Amino acid sequence: MSRPRADSQGSGGPDDEVMPYSDDETDEELEPDEALQEPPGAQHPPVDARPSEMGWKVKANDREYHQLPEFQKKVFLCIKKSRYSGNAIKTYKYNVLTFIPLNLYEQFKRVANLYFLALLILQIIPEITTLPWYTTLIPLVVVLGVTAIKDLVDDLARHRMDKEINNRKTEVLLDGRFQTTKWRSVQVGDVVRLKKNDFIPADILLLSSSNPNSLCYVETAELDGETNLKFKLGPRVTDEQLQEEQQMAQFDALIECEEPNNRLDKFAGTMLWQRERYPLDMDNMLLRGCTVRNTDVCHGLVIFAGADTKIMRNGGKTRFKRTKIDELMNYMVYTIFALLVLVAAGLAIGHTFWYEQIGTHAWYLYDGKDFSASHRGFLSFWGYIIVLNTMVPISLYVSVEVIRLGQSKFINWDLQMYFAKKDTPAKARTTTLNEQLGQIEYIFSDKTGTLTQNVMQFKKCTIAGRSYGDPTTAEGVSLDRGKLVDWSWNQHADKKFDFMDHYLVATVRSGKDKDAMEFFKLLSLCHTVMVDEDMVYQAASPDEGALVTAARNFGFVFLSRTQDSITIREGDHESTYEMLALLDFNSDRKRMSIILRFPDGRIRLYCKGADTVIYERLAPDCRHMESTQTALDIFANETLRTLCLCYKDISAQEYEAWARRHKDAQVVLANREEVLDQVYEEIEKNLVLIGATAIEDKLQDGVPETIAKLAKADIKIWVLTGDKKETAENIGYSCSLLTEDMQIHYGEDVNEKLQGRQTSRRNQPPTRRPRVKKAAEPFFTEPGKNALIITGGWLNEILYEKKKKRRRLRLRRLGKRAPPTSPQDGQPLNDSEKEQRQVDFVDMACECEAVICCRVTPKQKANVVSLVKKYKKAVTLSIGDGANDVNMIKTADIGVGISGQEGMQAVMSSDYSFAQFRYLERLLLVHGRWSYIRMCKFLRFFFFKNFAFTLVHFWYSFFSGYSSQVAYEDWFITLYNLCYSSLPVLLVGLLDQDVNDKLCLRFPKLYLPGQQGALFNYKNFFISLFHGIFVSLLIFFIPYGAFLQTMGEDGEAPSDYQSFAVVTASSLIFIVNLQISLDTSYWTFVNCFAVLGSIAIYFGIMFDIHSAGIHVIFPAYFTFTGAASNALRQPYLWLTIVLTVGMSLLPVICIQFLYKTIWPSVGDKVQRNRKKYEQELEREERAKAPPFQRGRRSRRSAYAFSHSRGYADLISSGRSIRRKPTGRGATLQQSIREVPHAENI
Repeated sequence: MSRPRADSQGSGGPDDEVMPYSDDETDEELEPDEALQEPPGAQHPPVDARPSEMGWKVKANDREYHQLPEFQKKVFLCIKKSRYSGNAIKTYKYNVLTFIPLNLYEQFKRVANLYFLALLILQIIPEITTLPWYTTLIPLVVVLGVTAIKDLVDDLARHRMDKEINNRKTEVLLDGRFQTTKWRSVQVGDVVRLKKNDFIPADILLLSSSNPNSLCYVETAELDGETNLKFKLGPRVTDEQLQEEQQMAQFDALIECEEPNNRLDKFAGTMLWQRERYPLDMDNMLLRGCTVRNTDVCHGLVIFAGADTKIMRNGGKTRFKRTKIDELMNYMVYTIFALLVLVAAGLAIGHTFWYEQIGTHAWYLYDGKDFSASHRGFLSFWGYIIVLNTMVPISLYVSVEVIRLGQSKFINWDLQMYFAKKDTPAKARTTTLNEQLGQIEYIFSDKTGTLTQNVMQFKKCTIAGRSYGDPTTAEGVSLDRGKLVDWSWNQHADKKFDFMDHYLVATVRSGKDKDAMEFFKLLSLCHTVMVDEDMVYQAASPDEGALVTAARNFGFVFLSRTQDSITIREGDHESTYEMLALLDFNSDRKRMSIILRFPDGRIRLYCKGADTVIYERLAPDCRHMESTQTALDIFANETLRTLCLCYKDISAQEYEAWARRHKDAQVVLANREEVLDQVYEEIEKNLVLIGATAIEDKLQDGVPETIAKLAKADIKIWVLTGDKKETAENIGYSCSLLTEDMQIHYGEDVNEKLQGRQTSRRNQPPTRRPRVKKAAEPFFTEPGKNALIITGGWLNEILYEKKKKRRRLRLRRLGKRAPPTSPQDGQPLNDSEKEQRQVDFVDMACECEAVICCRVTPKQKANVVSLVKKYKKAVTLSIGDGANDVNMIKTADIGVGISGQEGMQAVMSSDYSFAQFRYLERLLLVHGRWSYIRMCKFLRFFFFKNFAFTLVHFWYSFFSGYSSQVAYEDWFITLYNLCYSSLPVLLVGLLDQDVNDKLCLRFPKLYLPGQQGALFNYKNFFISLFHGIFVSLLIFFIPYGAFLQTMGEDGEAPSDYQSFAVVTASSLIFIVNLQISLDTSYWTFVNCFAVLGSIAIYFGIMFDIHSAGIHVIFPAYFTFTGAASNALRQPYLWLTIVLTVGMSLLPVICIQFLYKTIWPSVGDKVQRNRKKYEQELEREERAKAPPFQRGRRSRRSAYAFSHSRGYADLISSGRSIRRKPTGRGATLQQSIREVPHAENI
């Protein structure tokens, strides 16, 4: 079935083909009927005739002009600088002078670092300190040092990138001649000379070029990811008068234009020169980030430089990104700090009472200080803050940074994400977001260059009812596996053109099938493609270039065109056809036609267009309609883009009469386009169908499979693109984002449903109106899947954009305050209602299986992402490849840039980059999942081991008069987190994996715990807390009980404080290292070495510290002389250690066994059957299944055409006819470049 589409123009809605820029929209663009609705007799305030946007003045070849006081702006107090930016860009954060102070300032913004600095200050105070100052200073210096080194390395990379860009060379006109200058030295008003393949250093007004009529071709890959060319034109007056260097030096024009803004498709200005004023528009501008192609030399005037250029303005704000785990970790540190204060306060109160009742009566406890009990309690409070400070682990943050750095390196080193064709590895450009990759819920993707290759290829066709394109022999016998056609017989063929139907080639070469000859003749004649002397085609769309290239390979070679003729080679002879009229494509007509006079005098109209419009205009007795429609169904089933081809013979009398009407329509002043369309309709009827073409808009490899796999992991994918609605919808089907069983909803339906919801909410009594929250009832009550396709115009309409601008304009023009909004005018009553409308839209979109937003601006892309972040509290990822995706990439929680194209703007702003969309599957389901699991396991264990370690002091305080005494030796406290327990848990955070990468990809459901935040939350935190409390109880009270009334083998009691400290410390080290062994899923030699090594290091250092030799050298710092050797020679104390370790680990082993047996997770089940699944994977790899193809019964219109008007105006004006350059050898290029209209930028 063919889905109905509401005509947005006819229904009074926004134009689906227009990209609405709500952020920098100018007053002139607003509809005059809306902007100028006035009451009769309204008095107009005086309005400046010159538009308000013309506030930017540029004087050519006059640098001093831009330093005048009127162009200065205040920076700070009385310091002023020019409002014109320099051309140097700066993305680095530090320089030599600011690095240490600024980095320390940023690091001390972390609460934990500030907390430990305060602790260090407390430990210097003699009355308070209970631990030596070095126990805090050493870990703090290590943490600050490691983080500072990491930040320095990152910033040096930014310095290098900035230096590379700012030091690029260009030619600037200085002192009357062109001199080679660095980009950073270019200023507004400079005249620059650019050569072929040069990057454009700033936003430049094109003055002249070596091509006829100042035509200049640019490639915009860095702006929008498209490698096809666009053309620009210099003003005619500068083209005629500015060709020589001397003329350039005397050029003194004044340019008045709009202020710098982020609109990539708009520029308005005027040039005042020689007392004449000339209009300027976007067709005259070369934007920074583009590359000059197919143009030997061009000259331009710098209008915007550096931060004022459009590509920089589109970058959006650089946001500081933090992971959900980071935020949670900070809240948990606050919780621990609150617990610490409560525990310290309780123990301080305990010490106050203890001193009053016992301490004052024990003469042997007198310390020579006459402090009251409450004063001693106050000092004890600060003493316990110091003693228990390891509850807030200082090494936590540096350990997290090390783990993230390691995980980033694993992404960089992953050979399965390396794209050998372009030598592009995956790259983690940030080290702080890895675990967030395991929590993604929404992906926002660009289309062109991200999902697709932006390469169109002629795949199949149907001619006179017969389909071609499948593998066949020259005799017409179908083959299962064919071989490519050899084009060596055609010297003009494009060698990159792949085709497998040898029968069609043989048919065309024989010349016997008149329909096939007519088919390819139409393709070679009916187009707006331009060709240069190297036989390189410049097309208004990639589709059109692909069709003309197909005709070229089949022997119908488009050679040249003039203002009123087209020359092609048919076989072995050339033919020139007189072009009588060119009826160009636009988004309403969805077709283009050309009227030609043949060499024999016949007049014929050729037409190609969408099947929906062509079938309405066919002659009633037209043949092959049914068979062509069947072929179109098959082509649409294979998600190919189709065009129907037809013709009509016209008599001389009919043409003459029509030509007169056409000429009259061309000079109509009002509604010229509508009048021309009506005249076109008169001639485009009773057409004869020849056949249809099928073009493949090539997806990147593996895109449908990746989208299907991510969907199984409950990740929703939204496509945000600047392409037109039909193109975006077709790609949606191609990549399996849309399926036939989905009900598609367009902007009209969405707006209607949302207005209905809003009306019902307004009609509710005020007391019953709910606050802003998710609507209880769903928007789609019918069963089945839903998809949403919405254009930028409708998005603005739905979300109430543009309203403020229009009201402000009306206010300015009427000179009075706008009346209050009424509920009937479709505008929000207040900000709360606007917010509720946004919530409703997000809720509706999130009910859909797929969402495609087309014809959206870069700002709208970012707005959609921020809406989902704001109202769904979801973790988002944006992926794109052009400068128009930068804002979206920066707005999302994770930004991914597609690298390997020539445009690197998106990559420079991204957090991760790789060459192909398919690598996203591995980045999320493997690296993201592993990173999340590792980080969660690390944090849970880290909190546990610090609670178990620190709370022993708490239990000890009950037996030490709450006197802030420590249960361990000072050096053990200092080295516990640095040496004795750090390495095993660090390696788990780096290397652990519950299942291998292949099983991660096979079972996408394993990704769900990350989205739910199930592995690290407050529940897990309190489990770690209670586990730590339980273990600390055992560590203290089992040795305490063992030491009571005990006699050693030598007749001495081992129950002294130092022996007790050794036994508790040894028990703790065994417990934490064996506990991490139980939690390790993936054992390597390194893990084993770390566990055993940590225990060995503990005993080695302890025996050294407790030796007599070191005590002799530093008697004040090493006081546990001989304690270790004395205690650990007693078998009884070894038995105590074994009992403590066993009692601590046994409950954990039992609980883990019960959980994995009775309540296994998906990961546990996969782990249990790991070997079976791995064997199945091996069998599947040996017998690869054929790629999945989606079957569909119905047909949609999948026509292939450019997004805007073609080159008809340019061709008919004669300005595109290129001169052959003298003195330059033409080199035949094999590649065929297609070029969209400048509007597409």
